Amino acid sequence: MSPTSASTGGPAGAGSAATSRQRRLLRRRAEAGAWQGPLRRYDILKEGTIALVVVVVLVAVLSILFSSPDVPPVTLQAWSSAQPIGFTQIALSELNGTSTSATYGPPYNHQSGSVQYLYGVSIQRAIGVTDPINPANDFVVDPLRTVSGQPQLTAALARYDAASAATRHAWETAYGTALDKAHMVLGQLVVPPGNYGPVATMLSSFLSLARSGGLDAALVQHSPFYVTNYTDPILFLGDSATAQDSSYWNQIVSAQKMLGNQWGMMNETGSWPGQPWLWLYTMWYQVPPMNHSSNGDVEVIAIMTVLSLGLVFVPFIPGLRDLPRYIPIHRLIWKDYYRTFGSASTGTTVEGSGPPADAV
Repeated sequence: MSPTSASTGGPAGAGSAATSRQRRLLRRRAEAGAWQGPLRRYDILKEGTIALVVVVVLVAVLSILFSSPDVPPVTLQAWSSAQPIGFTQIALSELNGTSTSATYGPPYNHQSGSVQYLYGVSIQRAIGVTDPINPANDFVVDPLRTVSGQPQLTAALARYDAASAATRHAWETAYGTALDKAHMVLGQLVVPPGNYGPVATMLSSFLSLARSGGLDAALVQHSPFYVTNYTDPILFLGDSATAQDSSYWNQIVSAQKMLGNQWGMMNETGSWPGQPWLWLYTMWYQVPPMNHSSNGDVEVIAIMTVLSLGLVFVPFIPGLRDLPRYIPIHRLIWKDYYRTFGSASTGTTVEGSGPPADAV
């Protein structure tokens, strides 16, 4: 078959032009040939070494000029020292089971406070409780049991363990009312007199434990081979976010521009740029109905799942996969290449394009 017969016609039934598949085959054959164009000596080790040296120098200079963007970690010790009364209020909510963690739902417990649905289906419910947490015991009572040398605290814990649920609830409710009138005296939390049972002693000792830094260590779950689990302290700290706008956690998050309405996932600490590739994910939280929906998280996940699958299956979606042919921007970028090899698809031979097209 000659170039002429491929482009102007051939045997009966062959058609007057090459099919799309034939054109691709012709181009593939042309591109597979040995390179006939100009050559240039290239030392990849030399180029790599130069690039490495330049990057190292830039990193060192920029680090000296701008310092590190890291900030000290947020700890329970810092929180309890800055806002002792607010910290104790959250500790009480953990103890009486009213905190966000205590009412969250799967994967931490069987409650429903933070369970989300999409068309009546909850992925959380389907997966179930995979990381069971009891905030009263895990966040408050168990850390207090690690404190030694305090007979008064030991007696208070024993009395609390022996009390009925109704009695505990009465103590906690009374103490919660008194906390609204609490104040600090010489570093000690002072509340008006009342029938608080052992709760006052427990939470006073709990505040002291947190301010000493012992609570941060007590809540970290250590696993074999140097692995640590920070779930408990993170949940405890996160529970303060719903207390009030002036809470310790909200003040820090707002100052760092990390609130949800500040497109928080796009920011690192301070004004440093963060993860710009997450803009599409965080954008959906800024528009209705996700910006005020109680199921906003699962709705955003559903949207991003559909978009991600669409990206994965672009090569199989008719019309969408053909956009590069309709909008041939790549031909402008690779214009030198197509100027040299572009005519291979028409069945002609060009210099440096490999075997002649009519050899196919």
